[in-house]
Amino acid sequence: MKACVIILTAALAITISLQRASADALPPADFGPLTTLIGSWQGTSSDGKTVQVEYHLTSGGSSLLETIRMSGKPDMTTMYHLDRGRLMLTHYCSMGNQPRMSAEIPKASAKTVNFNFVDATNLASPSDPHMHRVTFTFVDQDHVNQDWYLSKEGKETPHTFTLERKK
Repeated sequence: MKACVIILTAALAITISLQRASADALPPADFGPLTTLIGSWQGTSSDGKTVQVEYHLTSGGSSLLETIRMSGKPDMTTMYHLDRGRLMLTHYCSMGNQPRMSAEIPKASAKTVNFNFVDATNLASPSDPHMHRVTFTFVDQDHVNQDWYLSKEGKETPHTFTLERKK
């Protein structure tokens, strides 16, 4: 009986180790052209402020983390991940709300990616200010533009980041 318990325990330990190894070996999620953003970027916002943006894969490659730093403003983060055949983002905004947006999964060669509002947490009313959509335009491998659209009382105001890869 003791030998049977030892054998079962060893088999369970080996199975768990193999499952962890196979999970670690999973390839990163395919974020299309967003994958090319991994690294550090700098640029300006449409109101002339300096912008620093960092991208890196996290959670075993299942999500892409974006950190936006703008002079004179609190940092913001955005998490990108796949969800049942679509690309999702959750933007943790300095306004204190967290809009979620979705886009079709783009091909790696896509020049634009358009995210549209799905819902938001911490938003009292749909007319309250929140980021409602964002478009990424890939100019070349070292230049990208982000057009974020702030919705307030049903009217959208664009905020553009013109970014260049740090070398």
